[in-house]
Amino acid sequence: MEVAAAIADQVRREILMLLRARVMSAGEIADSFDISRPAVSRHLRVLRECGLVVDEVRGRERLYRLDTAPLAPLEEWLARLHDRWSGPLDALETEVYRTRRERRDSASIPEEKSA
Repeated sequence: MEVAAAIADQVRREILMLLRARVMSAGEIADSFDISRPAVSRHLRVLRECGLVVDEVRGRERLYRLDTAPLAPLEEWLARLHDRWSGPLDALETEVYRTRRERRDSASIPEEKSA
């Protein structure tokens, strides 16, 4: 599964945030949610398949840790998208500021009275 599709799910994003802090077992992760352990296991499998989560068996436990490397291509794409729009958005912001200033200035000029 593609990274963007994997992180589209709220539960999977929350799992990633949990793993950002420390390595956790599947049970510890499952205890953080109001969904079944098999459902959490399915989410972990999706994250593992796209490389965002790495698992390691220690004794009877399977420990999970975050690996952010697969996010790099998505981050690069988002940066290009942002760069594509930053110029036009800056121009729009400048135009909005200019329009507001002109309205404010025209509102502060007293009207001439007719004699």
